[in-house]
Amino acid sequence: MSEKDLAKKIVELVGGEGNIVSVRHCATRLRIVVADKEKIDTKNVEALDKVKGSFFNSGQYQIILGTGLVNRVYDEVVKITGEPETGETGGKKENVVYGNRFQRAIRMFSDVFVPIIPVLVATGLFMGLRGLLTQEAVLSVFGLTPDNIPQSLLTFTQILTDTAFAFLPALVCWSTFRNFGGSPVIGIVLGLMLVSPSLPSAYAVGAGEAEPLVFFGLIKVAGYQGSVLPAFVTGIITAKFEKWLRKHVPDAIDLIVTPFITLLVGIVLALFGIGPVLHYVENGVLWLVEHLLFLPMGIGGFLYGCFGQLLGIFGIHHILNFLEISMLAQDGWNYLNPIGTCGNVAQAGAVLAVAIKAVSNKTKQVAYPSCLSALLGITEPAVFGVNLKFVKPFIMSMIGGGVGGFLASILHLRATGMSITGIPGTLLYLNEQLPLYLLVNVISFAVAFGLTWFFGFNKNMEN
Repeated sequence: MSEKDLAKKIVELVGGEGNIVSVRHCATRLRIVVADKEKIDTKNVEALDKVKGSFFNSGQYQIILGTGLVNRVYDEVVKITGEPETGETGGKKENVVYGNRFQRAIRMFSDVFVPIIPVLVATGLFMGLRGLLTQEAVLSVFGLTPDNIPQSLLTFTQILTDTAFAFLPALVCWSTFRNFGGSPVIGIVLGLMLVSPSLPSAYAVGAGEAEPLVFFGLIKVAGYQGSVLPAFVTGIITAKFEKWLRKHVPDAIDLIVTPFITLLVGIVLALFGIGPVLHYVENGVLWLVEHLLFLPMGIGGFLYGCFGQLLGIFGIHHILNFLEISMLAQDGWNYLNPIGTCGNVAQAGAVLAVAIKAVSNKTKQVAYPSCLSALLGITEPAVFGVNLKFVKPFIMSMIGGGVGGFLASILHLRATGMSITGIPGTLLYLNEQLPLYLLVNVISFAVAFGLTWFFGFNKNMEN
């Protein structure tokens, strides 16, 4: 079945074009908000070729397709629904609200941060590649040492690894405007203003190499390089303000007045109002999370490796995107990735044990490919198709993830990027950490497999 045919069938089985309010996608799932979820034919959706499973969470019907395929199917679905790329829904949007306020807030985080993740994944891979190429053993192959690397080469690698995070507020503002109905180009410019070369760099101020600007003798202002929360909240408020302006400014002067007032209000709000406050809040949240992860004796790693797997079930795992982006922007390291990876690999271990022990061919047909998907970082087929269905395998995977997370914490593992785990995740550890990364994941896999084999699954559970 081609991507075009698959998209047509999905639209048909979720109630038709008229039942679709909006369509988004993340790295692996097509995420559809519908007007009436009773019209969704879940059984036949999951029976479609190339569909690995589906579930309804946080007000969205989420169809698991896998990386790459989900992008192509999304493009075909959008051609059918006519939903533009700007984040608007082509006038079809209805007043449909699913989930409580917290779930809707998490979905909002997801809609804003998921589109910029591919760029950050690429940046993380550039960081890993630079770490590999600048190791003494690799440099010696080219007759170089760490002390005589050409400056031009170092500058080139810095362009690859530093640009996305240096201009992160521009990416965040662009995506926020896009999702809240503002003009994305205004969002980009507003974000660029937050990291304008005219402002003292946040990195330079943090290192004591520059002093912030002082306004009104009280407010200290510096750039927001690597900052997320100020750009996010400023983007929401300013996008909504722009929409309000367009309803009240006469059409004859809209082109001139609306962008001017929007940018002026947005930058004043960001630099002198909520920006400084939210910057402190962001730093406080990061401080708290990192201290929880670094609890003595690996306790934090065990707890996150174990219970962090529940976040995906409740649809709130996308809040981690904000934390990971902030960590990478602050000091270039992601402390959540190695622990979270252990949980994903543990799911693979548990589902493989089920696949081998299962009597039902149907269970085997789902479980074997789910193991491979989980090892590649796509755990939804394993979680929703097998482990959670039988309950005990999921519990065993939690224990396996906890053991791996404990070891990752003890060994101080940290990634150079985000959003790829398992086998592809090795690209984020192309340095002296690689053997340790492989070790903790093998242990996570083995523990989950062994516990599931002996205690977590038997053929009677298939009845």
